Amino acid sequence: MLDPDANRDSPAAVLEEAPAAVLEEGSLDPIYEAKAKVLNKAIQDIGMGRYQWQLFIVVGFGWASDNLWPIVTSLIFTPVKNEFHPTRAPFLTLAQNIGLLFGAIFWGFGCDIFGRRWAFNLTIGITAFFGMVAAGSPNFAAIGVFAALWSVGVGGNLPIDSAIFLEFLPGSHQYLLTILSIDWALAQVIATLIAWPLLGNLTCQQSDTNCTRSKNMGWRYFMITIGGIALIMFFLRFVCFTIYESPKYLMGKGRDADAVKIVHEVARRNGKTSTLTLEDLQVFDSLLESPIAQRPAASTAIRRNLEKVNFAHIKALFATRKLAFSTSLITLIWAFIGLGFPLYNAFLPYIQATRGADFGDGSTYLTYRNALIIAILGIPGCLLGGLLVELPHIGRKGTLSVSTILTGVFLFCSTTALTSDALLGWNCAYNFMSNIMYAVLYAYTPEIFPTKDRGTGNAITASANRVFGIMAPIIAMFANLQTSAPVYVSGALFIAAGTLVLVLPFESRGKASL
Repeated sequence: MLDPDANRDSPAAVLEEAPAAVLEEGSLDPIYEAKAKVLNKAIQDIGMGRYQWQLFIVVGFGWASDNLWPIVTSLIFTPVKNEFHPTRAPFLTLAQNIGLLFGAIFWGFGCDIFGRRWAFNLTIGITAFFGMVAAGSPNFAAIGVFAALWSVGVGGNLPIDSAIFLEFLPGSHQYLLTILSIDWALAQVIATLIAWPLLGNLTCQQSDTNCTRSKNMGWRYFMITIGGIALIMFFLRFVCFTIYESPKYLMGKGRDADAVKIVHEVARRNGKTSTLTLEDLQVFDSLLESPIAQRPAASTAIRRNLEKVNFAHIKALFATRKLAFSTSLITLIWAFIGLGFPLYNAFLPYIQATRGADFGDGSTYLTYRNALIIAILGIPGCLLGGLLVELPHIGRKGTLSVSTILTGVFLFCSTTALTSDALLGWNCAYNFMSNIMYAVLYAYTPEIFPTKDRGTGNAITASANRVFGIMAPIIAMFANLQTSAPVYVSGALFIAAGTLVLVLPFESRGKASL
């Protein structure tokens, strides 16, 4: 950074020292782009320290919640159905997906307007509250409503958490966004371990025709336990950790002084100092006609004050042909995966029931043993993903493409299993590859959006994912469940998504996000 007491280097020289950016020069408002590069250098100079490692932990709660609560819905699905005897049980999954969609839209778009801090803290709090309240549901309609409400909180976790973590990371450590998915995998293990004693021993069996509340309390205890874990996460985030607003978000709102103040505060928390000054940012405001700003002044008229709700953030993601192509393509990829994943899960019971007696004999031990084995294999998948994304010639796009295609291939292979052990093997391979896929997808997506529009970009992709996810339970309600055809469709969707990844125009390996 520039020392205000020394002879000041030219702004162009400062930009030369900034880390290389993911988006090509000229993709964004030139003044915003220049200031973002200065802030990137300031964060890089501070380095990875105490504040970022603490943030790594609390942001991981959001990753865990994103996977934990959809698993909760699938685990309580059968005991809830046995107790309430709904006409169309998949409405529970549908209610959850509608809540996830609303959460992704509200929190994703909202955090670009009212900031990251409050959204970061409120999402898990909402999830914890409605998750525990759901344990007292008197009927199927009530549990459906509560599933939608807790999912409103869940739906906002990744759009916000990925944005705020990325915006404090030095460019040299952006791979940690991929490693964060280890929390996503651990959540699956934790949910399975808690479900084993509670749902395995304290719920009605399939053969029980008189399933009363007193005989089916396991799923209610399970909801209280998982909700309690979310409440602890909320306490640690809200009370034990001070989250700062993103400097680049503040700069994008015209609050340069606040952005500089936050950079110095992060440096202090890390036991370091920063030489960033307000003049380092404001010097670019007088350069509208300089070679740095190649666009006409009209393109720099984006007001950095508090904004009203409008389409400015959406338009910014389609400002150039390359940006528009990138945004459209990553949204389509999220949509394909959004349908493929729940579609496979919706028809998995048929595959299981036809692949060996030990999947169909109601054995609690085998059910949860197999679920635990599959869940555990997701952990090394996330770690491997974090390694692969940093390798030359592979990077984000190569890792994402190969893992997504192999996820689809293993889904195809699962239909060939003749025994439950064979099906378990293919499901282990599928889960391993899908965890790599999700780890990279959740990291790469926010990297290719500029900070001032990142929440909106995350909201668009997550919304596409959730809209197509809503289609899966609808298909399950009206389609023939006694067929493997939807599994083939699911596999094809993953393979198509993996192929599309190769056409994405930006590779973010070794580059800092703007």
